[in-house]
Amino acid sequence: MTVLSTRDKLAILSDAAKYDASCASSGAAKRNSLKSGGIGSTEGSGICHSYAPDGRCISLLKILLTNFCIYDCSYCINRSSSNVKRARFSIEEVVRLTLEFYKRNYIEGLFLSSGVIRSPDETMGEMVEIARRLRVDEKFGGYIHLKTIPECAPELLEQAGLYADRLSINVELPTDEGVKRLAPEKRPETIRLSMAKLRAKIEEKAEPTLKTKKRQRFAPGGQSTQMIVGADATNDAEILGASARLYGSYQLRRVYYSAFSPIPDASSALPLMKPPLMREHRLYQADWLMRFYGFDRHEIVAGRQDGMLDLEIDPKLSWALANRGAFPVDVNRAPREMLLRVPGFGTRAVQKMLDMRRFRRLRLEDVGRLCQSIAKVRPFIVAEGWSPGGTTDAQHLRARLIGRPTQLSLF
Repeated sequence: MTVLSTRDKLAILSDAAKYDASCASSGAAKRNSLKSGGIGSTEGSGICHSYAPDGRCISLLKILLTNFCIYDCSYCINRSSSNVKRARFSIEEVVRLTLEFYKRNYIEGLFLSSGVIRSPDETMGEMVEIARRLRVDEKFGGYIHLKTIPECAPELLEQAGLYADRLSINVELPTDEGVKRLAPEKRPETIRLSMAKLRAKIEEKAEPTLKTKKRQRFAPGGQSTQMIVGADATNDAEILGASARLYGSYQLRRVYYSAFSPIPDASSALPLMKPPLMREHRLYQADWLMRFYGFDRHEIVAGRQDGMLDLEIDPKLSWALANRGAFPVDVNRAPREMLLRVPGFGTRAVQKMLDMRRFRRLRLEDVGRLCQSIAKVRPFIVAEGWSPGGTTDAQHLRARLIGRPTQLSLF
C-alpha cells in the first residue's frame, strides 16, 4: 500500500470536504488568546471579516479527518462502495496543519468533518481529541466547527461542545423516507434524538450557575445542520417545510442546503445529473425570507403546482408578481412587515426608511440611496412625488424586470 505524504492527504481530504456546506462561522464567542499566552482569536460575529458573497466564511481549514466510511449512502461520493482515492489524517497531523496554516495567516479556524471508520464512537473520539489538543494543549483561540456523528455516544457530543464554537449534525435528506431509501444504515430517529439532546445541553449550559453566576461555555455558535438537495424527488415546498420544523424543534442557527449530486459510479443507485446549484441558491433565499422577512413557507411556493421555486427570479419577486394586489406600498406610511415584502428591500434598508421617515417624507431618490436596485423597486412602491401608475399591473412586468439576455463581447 502506498504511503501518502501529508501534502497528498491534504489534497484528497480537503477536496472531499467541499461537499460539506455548513461551515459558516457566525455566532462564535468573542475570544482573545493573547491574555492566556496562546495563539488565535475570534470576534463575536465570527472568526474574521472574510466571507463569501453568500455569507459563508472563506478562511477555514476545511478538511475531513478521513474519507474512509463504513456507510454506503447512495448520494455520498465517499460511500464505502465508491471508487475514490482514500486517505486518513492522524490526530497529530490535523493539529499541526491547523497551527501551521494559522501561523502563516492562511486560515483563522478549522472546520472538521469525517467519514465513519470502524465505529461512530472511535471516529468522534478522534475529532474531539483534535479539538481538545488545540484548545487545551496549544491554547488555540481560533474558530472550530465540528461536524458531529449522531450515532456516537452522548458524552462525546458533550465533550465536543466544550471545545468547539459550533456543532452540526446532518439530517441528510428532507424526509425520513429518503434517508431510509438512500442511506439505509442511518436512522432518522437517532439523528433527531441527537439534535434534541444537543439543543437541551446548549440551553442548559446557557443558564448561569448558582455558584459563579456565569454561563458555561458550550458550543456558543449553537448547532446547524445540512440537508442534501437533488438526491431524491422531494420538492422545494417539502424541503422548506422540513426546514421550518427543524428551526422550530431544535433552535438551529442555520439549515444549509447542499446541491450534492456528484457523478456516481456503476455502484450508485442515483442517475447521472448536474448539481442543482441555482435550486440551492433559491432555497437559501426562501429560507432567509422565512427567518427574517416574516414569510410563511406556504406563501413562498403558493401557485406553483409542482411545489418548486422559480429558478429565473428570486422568491420575493416571484411572490410580489403573484400578489400584485398588495402593491404599490407607500414607503412613508406602510408598516415594517409590508415594507419587508417589497422586492429589493433588505432588513437594513427598511430600518433606515423607518428611521428617516420620522423626520421627513421619503422621495424616490432617497429610497434609491438605500437599496441596491431602484429599477426593481419602482413598480412596487409609492413615494413622495412618485407613483408607478399602471406599471405594477403591467402584463410584461416580469419580462422587464428579468431583462433580456445579451451576448458578451469578446473584445
